[in-house]
Amino acid sequence: MTVAEHYTRIAPKLTNYLVASGMGYQAACDIVQETFLRVWKRRDELMDDEAQVSGFVYTIARNLRADLARKNSRISLQEEITDADMQETAAPDRKLEEDEETTALRTRLTAALDQLPPLLREAFLLFQVSGLSIREIARQTNSTESLVKVRIHRAKEKLKSLLSV
Repeated sequence: MTVAEHYTRIAPKLTNYLVASGMGYQAACDIVQETFLRVWKRRDELMDDEAQVSGFVYTIARNLRADLARKNSRISLQEEITDADMQETAAPDRKLEEDEETTALRTRLTAALDQLPPLLREAFLLFQVSGLSIREIARQTNSTESLVKVRIHRAKEKLKSLLSV
C-alpha cells in the first residue's frame, strides 16, 4: 500500500479519534497532517503490514498530541465541535440541521466521556470512534489484548451508568 492509500484509509478515523478525545477540529487536522508527513519521511522503513502502519500512525499522533499539550501547558478536554466545524466536514450540498435534542445528547455524551479515566476513554475512543481492532489498540497502548478488552468493557459500563441518569 502507498502512503496515499494509508492516508485515505486512516486519516478520517484518526481525525475523529483526536476530536473525540477532546481536541479542536483544526488542531486534530494539523496533527494528522504532521503524522503523515512523518510517515512519508519513513515510508521506506515501513512494511506493507496494514496493522503495523496503523499502529505507527496512531502512536505518532498520540505523541504529537502529548507534545502539543506540553507546549500549551494545558489543553481543554471539553472543547466541543462547533456547527462550523461540522459543516466543513460535510458534503458541500448537504446542510446539517441539528435540533435541540441532538445538541443536548451530544453535550451529555461529551460530559460522560470526560468523566471516564484517561486509559478507559482512550481504549473506548480507539475502538468505537476510530474502529481499531483490539490487537491494534493493544500494540498502540503497550497493553495486553485482555487488558484492552477490560478497559473497553469498563468504559461502556461507566458510560451506561452516567447516561442512564
